[in-house]
Amino acid sequence: MATPPHDASPAPPNPNPVSDDPPPPPPVTETKPEPEPPLPTTSIDPTPSGDEESGDDSSSSVSSASSTSPTAAAAAAAAGGGGGGGGERAAPHPAAKDLLHISFNQDYGCFAAGTKSGFRIYNCDPFREIFRRDLGAAGDNGVGGGGGGIGVVEMLFRCNILALVGGGDAPHYPPNKVMIWDDHQSRCIGELSFRSPVRGVRLRRDRIIVVLENKIFVYNFADLKLVHQIETAPNPKGLCAVSQQPGSIVLVCPGAQKGQVRVEHYGARKTKFINAHTSRVACFALSQDGRLIATASTKGTLVRIYNAAEGNLLQEVRRGADRAEIYSLAFSNNLQYLAVSSDKGTIHVFNLKINVGLTTNDKPLPAPDPDVPHISPSLSFIKGVLPKYFHSEWSVAQFRLHEGEQYIVAFGHEKNTVAVVGMDGSFYRCQFDPVNGGEMLQLECYNFLKPSSDQPQ
Repeated sequence: MATPPHDASPAPPNPNPVSDDPPPPPPVTETKPEPEPPLPTTSIDPTPSGDEESGDDSSSSVSSASSTSPTAAAAAAAAGGGGGGGGERAAPHPAAKDLLHISFNQDYGCFAAGTKSGFRIYNCDPFREIFRRDLGAAGDNGVGGGGGGIGVVEMLFRCNILALVGGGDAPHYPPNKVMIWDDHQSRCIGELSFRSPVRGVRLRRDRIIVVLENKIFVYNFADLKLVHQIETAPNPKGLCAVSQQPGSIVLVCPGAQKGQVRVEHYGARKTKFINAHTSRVACFALSQDGRLIATASTKGTLVRIYNAAEGNLLQEVRRGADRAEIYSLAFSNNLQYLAVSSDKGTIHVFNLKINVGLTTNDKPLPAPDPDVPHISPSLSFIKGVLPKYFHSEWSVAQFRLHEGEQYIVAFGHEKNTVAVVGMDGSFYRCQFDPVNGGEMLQLECYNFLKPSSDQPQ
């Protein structure tokens, strides 16, 4: 498939721990940001409008028919019953093979699913299906066609505007296009076209971020004008995160080098590079206010938390000793906890020992680590040779699911709760004890791929 110009790919403790990432190299280098057009005035109108915008020759944006401004929120979640608190873990549903994509919205109150026949939107607490759209081969106003596959669904909080990308064996839209869908009109009202497949999309009320294999494009939402583009290392997972606090835009993406993340501070007009790991970065998360970054490498044993403004390492926690693929990381709203999911099938919740009252030069709060074994003075001479593993910070709470399945995790709106969505069609809501820790309590369990008539109303 053709690629766009300037977008070519650059060339309790385990008794048998494996070697892990060594301490990271000096973490931060600072550069002046590359020249870019002046950033437009922030807009909170999520409805795109305007003419064709050519911007860069590797992308184009076109808005179709004009439309009225959307309502600010989708239908509120109706009161619904719980499903199976504390019971057996759900088995994968046969329809899970049709599932192509899952993602939470920006405040973790909803999640979206892309399937081979369209997309669906769900409320997390209480769980219920809000709506589903089955997209036929005929398409909407002639835009779609060929099938109903949706490989990316990105919500904009709870409003009627979504970003869609075709996916699967029979995509409804070309995989190189981002379609702006207005659910009030049940049709696409704009599109962004590229010369290579779209790997991911992130939305703010004032920006659209499109992730390709080796490049990221940042657009103004109000008129779809290109305001910035970033070269990255190969990024097949479409890794990218953006802050959601109004007026302050912080964007995190892979850097150009292995193990590096790039942080764009658009308000301060500065760029930070953090050498987070010696292995490739496999996953990262940005707090909603843009202050903290959590990163994991392809080894999947350690997670590191950095100050986004200065790039200094604040804390390091250990998921386990065996290698694992990290699927998702999530900060709690109060920045007291971090949740991690991986292919090992266990959801971990970690305590963050960070003074969030400071905005710069944050330091880990001094606190004894209960997982560091006591070493008597007579044995202190061996302290320096004990594996780093024995001095690690471990998770305070765990929730065990099916190993090998892909799950994403987020913190719920109710205190000390976690929501988990799986590519096997499962949804869980569970609660952890912040004092005693240990195994989480399952509050709800649903199979969200059941027919809509079987879902809670």
